[in-house]
Amino acid sequence: QLQASGGGLVQAGGSLRLSCAVSGRTFSSYAVGWFRQAPGKEREFVTARAWSGRNTYYLDFGKGRFTVPRDNANNTVYLEMNGLKPEDTAVYYCAAKPGTAQATGEVYPYWGQGTLVTVSS
Repeated sequence: QLQASGGGLVQAGGSLRLSCAVSGRTFSSYAVGWFRQAPGKEREFVTARAWSGRNTYYLDFGKGRFTVPRDNANNTVYLEMNGLKPEDTAVYYCAAKPGTAQATGEVYPYWGQGTLVTVSS
């Protein structure tokens, strides 16, 4: 089970940290991905990280602004977002899959509920 939280309203240029708490199974060999869906748009990949090691993916819009630290002791993966822009407004989802981090949502069998991030201009 995955539980995403931490969304809210923030001004452009601000920061937010989303949390994805993982429970119910051993995720030591799982990767966690973050996806988002803006109103009227398709879901898109944000970033993903393997639970262990350094296998991490970022897409261009997140590079330099988004990081994905993890807290293995508390089974939590974070999405730290800096320099937020109005176009980052979306519902953000975390998802988990066994093995390596990947950018394709369809390969993630486990999903949490979304958390809404709104960036005002």
